[in-house]
Amino acid sequence: ISLSAARRIAIAAQGLADPRPTGRVTAQHLRKVLDRVGLIQIDSVNVLVRSQEMPLFSRLGNHPRSLIPDATARGELFEYWAHAASHIPTRHHHLWRWKMERNYGGPQWPQVVALLERDPGFLDEILDRVRTDGPIVAGDVSTRTGPKGTWWDWDDGKHALEHLFWTGELTARRRPNDFARAYDLPERMIPAEHLTTPTPSSEEARKELLLLAAQSLGVATFSDLADYHRLNMPRARPLLAELVEEGALVPVEVEGWNQPAYLHPEARRPRRVNARALLSPFDSLVWNRERDMRLWDFFYRIEIYTPAPKRVHGYYVLPFLLGEHLVARVDLKADRKRGTLMVPGAFTEPHADPTFVAPHLADELRLMADWLGLEHIEIGTRGDLAPLLVPLVARAESTGTT
Repeated sequence: ISLSAARRIAIAAQGLADPRPTGRVTAQHLRKVLDRVGLIQIDSVNVLVRSQEMPLFSRLGNHPRSLIPDATARGELFEYWAHAASHIPTRHHHLWRWKMERNYGGPQWPQVVALLERDPGFLDEILDRVRTDGPIVAGDVSTRTGPKGTWWDWDDGKHALEHLFWTGELTARRRPNDFARAYDLPERMIPAEHLTTPTPSSEEARKELLLLAAQSLGVATFSDLADYHRLNMPRARPLLAELVEEGALVPVEVEGWNQPAYLHPEARRPRRVNARALLSPFDSLVWNRERDMRLWDFFYRIEIYTPAPKRVHGYYVLPFLLGEHLVARVDLKADRKRGTLMVPGAFTEPHADPTFVAPHLADELRLMADWLGLEHIEIGTRGDLAPLLVPLVARAESTGTT
C-alpha cells in the first residue's frame, strides 16, 4: 500500500472523508460518528472548547453542542478509562468489564489499600451515600483539611470515588457547569440491556477491542491497534495473530513503514479524499504522535505545559487537515467575553502552499466561530498564514457572513 493510500484509508476510516451534513444535525449523526471512531477522548482544557466537542465539529460542522450530554442522559454513552478518559457507547460496556474486575482497580490502588487499612468500611460508606443521595461529586465527600496541592493531590473521598469508578461499581457523567464527574450507580445511568449483556473473557474482549481499533484506523501497525484502547501489548499480541489467522485482519506493507501493518478487510480505499477539518489535539485521527510521523511526517507536541518563551507554535495548537494532508497548525483561543475567536498564530507545513491553504482555513474559522456563537475573528501576527488570513476574515465580516 502506498503511503498516500494509507493516509486516505485512515482518513476515511475516521469518517473525515464524508461530506458534512447540510441540514439539521441530530443524534443519528452522532451515532454515525461513534460508529466510525468508537470512542471520544475527554480533556478538561477549555481555552477554545472542551476537547471532546471538537471531533463532532471536525466531522459534522455546526451542530448542537448538547449532542454528547443528551446522548449520555439517554444512556447511549458512558465514561470510562479507554484511551485515557473517554466517552464510550454503552453497548460496549461488556468489553470493559475485564478491566473493571482487575484486582488493583487503577493507578490509585496503593492509596486505596492504605485507606482501607485505616478505615475498612470507607468504600461501603461512599456507596451507601450514592445510593441514598443520588449523583455526587468529589467535593460532597471531601476529607481534606488543608489546601489542595497539585492536580492529582486527591483526598480519601476522591480516591474512593475514583477506585469505585475504575471497578465499575460507580459510573459518572460530567457536570456541565464545572466539568466535575458526578458519580452514580451504573443501573441509574446505563440501560439494563447493556448491563446484562454476557461478559466475555478478557481475551475475547481484548480481541474485539483490537478489531474495533482496526475498523476505526483502517490500516495500522500492531502498536497503533493496541494504543487505540491502551491495551497491554504482550497480552494483545497473541490475539492479533488469531485475528490474522481468522482473516479478520489482512497483513500488508505500507510504503516507508518499518513495521508490519494490518488492514481491516472492510476498510474503504478511496482514490481521493476532500477532507477539511481543524482537529483537536486529542482527536483519534492524530492522538498517536508516532503514527502522525509515519502517516504525515508531522511532529506534534502540545505546548500547554511548555514555558511561553519556548513554545514554537502556541499554547493550544490544532492541526489543519486538507485533502489527505496535514497542511497547517493553528493556535486558537475563544475570548467569550468579547465574542471573539482569537487566532494568535497560523503556520503552514513545509510541503503546503500558503496561498492555497489560507482560503480553506478562513472558511473553517468562520464555521467554528458560528458554531461557538462568536461574532468576530481576530488574527494575530505569528506564522506565515496570519497575513493571508487577515483580508479573508475582514472581507467576511464586512459582508456579514460571520
